Formats: sequence, C-alpha cells, structure tokens
Amino acid sequence: MTSSSARRRAFTLIELLVVIAIIAILIGLLLPAVQKVREAAARMSCQNNLKQFALALHNYHDANGKLPPGHDDNNFSTHVYILPYIEQANVCNTMNMMMPYSDPSNALTAATRIKIFICPSDPGTNAVPAQWAPTNYRVNQGNGLLWGLPPSSPSNVNYGMPAPNGPFYQDSTVKLTDITDGTSNTAMVSEALVGSFNAGVPNPNNTQRLGQAVGLYPSTPDEAYAMCQSVGYQNLAYNGMSNTGAPWTYGYHSTTIYFHVGPPNSSSCMYPSGRIGTAARSNHTNGVNLTLCDGSTRFISNSIPLATWRAMGSKDGGEVFAMP
Repeated sequence: MTSSSARRRAFTLIELLVVIAIIAILIGLLLPAVQKVREAAARMSCQNNLKQFALALHNYHDANGKLPPGHDDNNFSTHVYILPYIEQANVCNTMNMMMPYSDPSNALTAATRIKIFICPSDPGTNAVPAQWAPTNYRVNQGNGLLWGLPPSSPSNVNYGMPAPNGPFYQDSTVKLTDITDGTSNTAMVSEALVGSFNAGVPNPNNTQRLGQAVGLYPSTPDEAYAMCQSVGYQNLAYNGMSNTGAPWTYGYHSTTIYFHVGPPNSSSCMYPSGRIGTAARSNHTNGVNLTLCDGSTRFISNSIPLATWRAMGSKDGGEVFAMP
C-alpha cells in the first residue's frame, strides 16, 4: 500500500488560477514592450529608406547639376528619376518615358515594388492593388497651395497666386545653390500613408475634396488648413482621392508630393481650381520622419509650431526659426 507521503501532490484550483493570472500579467507587461521594440525597428528602417532616397537625389544632382522635377509633363514622378541611383537601373530600363506614365507600356514598372519606397510601419501598403506599387515617401513642393505653375492669363482664377516654393514641383530644375534658406533648414522628403483604394471606404489617409458645392475656395494656407480640418474624412461626400500613394511612378499631389500647409499628421485636402494641401503622415507615434536637403534625417513632432513647419517647407523664404 502506497503511503500518503509518497503520493504526488496536485495543484489546487486556486493555485492554478493564481498561476494563470501571473502569466496573464507577465504577457500584459511584455506585449507593449515587444510592440515598442518592433515600432522602433520599423521607424529606424523608415529613416534609413529616407536617407537612401535623399542620397539618390544628391547623386542625381551631382550627375545633372540640378535636382529632378517633382513631376514632368508626362506626369512621371521624382521617384522615377532616381531609379539609376538606388540600384534600380533594370526597372528604369522597362519604362517608356516618351509616353505618359499611365501608358500600357509603363504598366509593368507601375506594378514593381521598390523596397526603399515602402515604410514597414504602414500595413496599408499590403492592400494596394497588385497593378499599382505603392510609396510612403513624398517630395516637398513647399508651403503654398497652387498645384502646378501660376497661370499667365489674368482671366484664370489662379492668376497671381504664389508659385511653388519648395525644391520639387512641375518641371522644376532646382539647384542646391537655389536653396538660399540653407539645405539644413529646408525639407526634402517626408512620409505619407496610403489610402483605402476604395472610393466607398472612408480612410483618414484619403485626400478629401472640398468642391464648389461646399463653397470652399481658400486663398491662403491658413484658410486651407482651417477648411480641411473642419471636414471629417468619414463623410464620403468629401472623399476625393482614395488611391493615395500609388503607383509611385505617378507624379501627383496625392501620390508622390506633399505640402507644408497643415502640420504633420493633419488631414489632406484638394480644393477647387487646383489648390492643394496634402500633408505628411505616418503611423509612427506622435510625428513623422523628415529628411532635409542636406541629407540629414530627423523625427518631427505633430506639435511643431505651424510657422516653423511652413518655414521648413520653403527653400528661399528667408524665414528665421529654430530647427526642432
């Protein structure tokens, strides 16, 4: 007969519940730490992508004596121009730049994913249709509203509006010496998140359209920012551009170009008569990564003073400000 002292002692129900509770607490403490480490790694990867992007822009400048355009007459993006400088010459060779970016001969290129164009913190890039490869990085057009160049005809509603004052815009040929505010004070490339790619699905990363029916015709960045913030992205009546961030071959205000109209992670809007205010946006906590024209990369908080953010958007505004 086995003695009671030799019997195996089992866990009581209370002891089991205590162990489970302790494990649950440990998991609860561990998961946020794992998530923080994962996001820190993604943020560093994103910063490295931006640095490579900026280096390619500088190498293009060295070879051509100017920065590439924000978009050309066939609507090819800045991204297209730097392909040979990011070891993507083979992709570049698949393109027919004599035809518009949307020509069927350029479909293969538009569907080709380029690793350094994608931030790992944006899960939305995985939902982009296969025929459109995305980008999370956009070049800076400046702190004005006008998409394109000022019209020469006084009868045009945009006549007299300020020209783009950033390094990248339609057919731009900016030299680093033209950046009189200083390359260390002027934004070059920042981030943006892709949209829903479905006009029937609201998404904060879509570009809202504030059309004529609403009567919103901003004449200044302040007016544009206030109008844009007053419209919720949930209202599909204002859903203007859901295909934001793709394809990277398309030089467009909601794909490869951003503006310093609203602060980081504010809403993006398009207004009547070609006035635009697409914002830098990211999934990083409380801000966005930004690369300056000298190639340095830093993290910019959402709470940056708007005047400072706008000053960083212009290349030759002569603003005096403290770099954050």
